Order: sequence, then C-alpha cells, then structure tokens
Amino acid sequence: MRNKVLKEAPLVKLAVSLMAGVIVGDNVSLSDFQPLWLVLVGMVGLALLLWRSALWQSVAIGLSFVVLGVLLTAWQEHDLRVTWPEGEVCYEAVVLSEPVEKPKTMAVDVIIAANGWKLKCYLSKDDRSRALRIGDGLRIQSHIRELSDWHVGTLDYRRYLEVHGFSGTTFVAAHHWQKARFPLVQMSRIERTKLFFLKLRSRLLARLKSHDAASQDAYAVVAAMVLGDKSALSRDLKDVYSVTGASHVLALSGLHLSIIYMLLSLLNVGRRWQSVSQLLMVLGIWAFVFLVGLPVSVVRSAMMLTAYGLLSLGHRDKMSVNTLAFVAIILLAVSPLSLFDVGFQLSFMAVLSIVTVLPLLDGLWSEKYLQEHRIVHWAWSMAAVSCAAQMGVAPLIAYYFGRFSCYFLLTNFIVVPMTTLILYLSLVVLLFPGLVYLLLYIAGSLNWILSVIADWPRASINGLHPTLLQVVMTYVVITAVWLLWVRVRR
Repeated sequence: MRNKVLKEAPLVKLAVSLMAGVIVGDNVSLSDFQPLWLVLVGMVGLALLLWRSALWQSVAIGLSFVVLGVLLTAWQEHDLRVTWPEGEVCYEAVVLSEPVEKPKTMAVDVIIAANGWKLKCYLSKDDRSRALRIGDGLRIQSHIRELSDWHVGTLDYRRYLEVHGFSGTTFVAAHHWQKARFPLVQMSRIERTKLFFLKLRSRLLARLKSHDAASQDAYAVVAAMVLGDKSALSRDLKDVYSVTGASHVLALSGLHLSIIYMLLSLLNVGRRWQSVSQLLMVLGIWAFVFLVGLPVSVVRSAMMLTAYGLLSLGHRDKMSVNTLAFVAIILLAVSPLSLFDVGFQLSFMAVLSIVTVLPLLDGLWSEKYLQEHRIVHWAWSMAAVSCAAQMGVAPLIAYYFGRFSCYFLLTNFIVVPMTTLILYLSLVVLLFPGLVYLLLYIAGSLNWILSVIADWPRASINGLHPTLLQVVMTYVVITAVWLLWVRVRR
C-alpha cells in the first residue's frame, strides 16, 4: 500500500529529498561551492548510468536532490549575508512598504537601488516619516548592521528577515535622510515590476482609507483580506481573529485566490476558446499576486491554480499530492529558505491535509442525496474542508502560537462566506465607489461577530508549547492513522 501511495505521487520523494537538503544546508557552513557542484554532477551522472536498476537509480536521484538542496540553501544564505562597511554610508533607496509605527520609530522596508539589497529601516518618528509612501526615493546616511539573532518564543526574527530577503537593518536619525528622485535603471526588471504593482496597491489603499466611513478596524480587515496589507491591524484585532481561528482570512492564501479564480471563471467563453479563457484567468491571478507583493503563500496558491488550469485542459487530475509536491520543488528551488517560513509551512500542510483526507470522506453521503439537498451539500463540504485543514495545521499553530481555537468550525461557517462577499464587493467598489459604505459595514459586522465569539467561554486553549519533537511525533501519529484509514477503505 505504501509503495502504491508513492507510485501515485512520485514527486513526493523528490520534494522530501530537496527539503532534507535545505535543512542540511542550513546547518552547515560552506565557503566554496565548487566541490558541491562536482558532487551534484557526479550524482546526476551516476543516476543516468544506473538506468538498468530502478531502485538504485531512484536512490541516486534522491541523493542528487539532497545535494541540490544543500547547494541552493548555502548559495542563498551566502547572497543574503552581506559584509557591511564600518561606520555610516550614503546610499539611495526606495520604500517598499507602508510605514509601521513602533514605540520610538517608524519601520519601513527599503531596497538599495544600486544593488537590490533589502533593508529593514527604522526612521525617527516624526511627521515626515509618517508621510512616506511606497515608491518614495530616499537618500540616506546611516550605519547598516548585519541581521542579529533575536528569538521571541519559537519565532527566530533573524530567520524571518532572511526568509523575506532582508540583508541588514539600519536606524536613521531624522536629519540623516531626505526624499529624492533618481532613476531606477540599476534595479532589476522584476523588482521594478513589483514596485509598480506595490505603488498601485498603495493608491488603492489610500483611496479606501480616505473615505469618511472608514473605521480603523474595518479598513484594516478590508486592506488585509483584499490587498494583503496588514500594517493597519491592531494587536487586539489580531488577537480576536486568532482566538476564533479566523486568522487565515487575514493572510492571503489559497482561499482568497480560489474565490478570485471562481470569479474570473465567468470569463470562460465556451469550449472552443477554453485555452484562451484559462490563459486570461491565470494572467489575472498572477497580476493579483504581484499586486499584493508576492508573499510565499499566495505564490504557492497561484502556482497550484496555474497547474489546475493547465491540467484541466488535458482533463487530468488537477489537485493532487503530486501537483503539490511539484509546486514545492519549484518554490524551494527559487527560494530554499522559504521552507522555514511559517506561512509556507501552514499553507502547504493545510493543502496537503485537504487533498489527502477529503477523498477518504467520499461515500459517507450519497451523491444523489447531496445533489438533492444543496444546503446539506454546502454545509458538509465546508465542515469537511475545515476539519481536514485544521488537522494539518493544528500542531504547527500550537508550536508557533501556543493556541488551539475551539470554535474554528463555527467560525469558518461565518468568515468564509463573508470573506467571499468582501472580495467580490471590493471589485464592484472599483466601478461604483459609493458602495464602499456597504463594504466597510460588512467588514465591521464580521469584526463584531468574531469579537462576540472570542468572549465565549473556552474560546481557545492557550499556553500550548509543544517541542519540535512533539510536533513531529504528532504528524507521525496523524500519518499512521491516515494510512490505517486508507487500508480500511480499500
């Protein structure tokens, strides 16, 4: 049975091998990459020579992916760890994020125009720093520091910054920076494209925020759900969504892109033009991904939906473990350190759990009954998907956030339809701005409902702090139960 499962998803072994290589590469220090390249070439050559033995060829291919993971990880970490000059330096940078107010500073993400290195920049708090917007050019004189080790619970802040492409941090005094205009030709085309979409998002956010009806919490939720900007979310509002198990709707993921994909599917103009329709839908999805800043979870979802669209043209199995493994290989090949991103882990475990558990629930209700009772069908589908996803992410949520939400199932019955409504209405508001009142009212109503649920007795179990070994063993037990379930079904 185990061999049959692996045979149905051959890319899983390659994805696991690549992940193992990433973990090894993160724990070793390499100064010379040439020997590792030679080892990789040797392993690939050995795999080609072993074509007569399927078993040993598979072993050689798996080891090749392990070596590849080590090499790519060491390479990315080498690129990110820059040796900055001693003392203050002058440089031109472009603002990449809205300023976030800290107790004593305003934090913004900037990219150095000359070399493309990203910095976490802390400016003295004043009216000038508060007024900064995405795309503003800055001339800065400051001392740039390497990323320092800083842990808060299970959060490794240095690793968080590395995963998101930062190479250093800097504090800039009020009189050591000024706004400036300069050409961006030194920046890569991909960075300029991202900057264009981020500036577009900034204008949309400014239009929404300037509206008289925009209460802070309602605006914050719409900005997070629709455009992926979570800078306006207050700590109390985040806690309400966390306690009720609704945090996933504030972080753009597969749910949001699936809703947008369903809306774009209305562009389908028939079987004759099916290829054109799928191309338009895929381009629309990727335009949205660039608009929200290319977060890892959204890129993963976009790649899954792209694969879904392409496979639907050939009438093949669209959403499978094999497809998920393919997406993981591509993402880790581009950015190996994404493996350590919490959003990456939660996103993949949720989808993996859904695509493996849901097929085992087929047959519990007859297709005829579900077709005749649409409300039951919707409720059952919602409950099954919610429970399957929760099974996959609960151990990680307990490890990183120390919490389990007891009313997650009830919450999903509320937040998923309202999130769908908010996303659809946001697109309508672009054409009819007067409906922004209704959009903000719905977001405010969602906040109120969740705050009521958060005040219920035992809304969440707090203080959970499993060790990494306990989390791994929990997934081992879940996998064992799943394998037993598969055997019983067969």
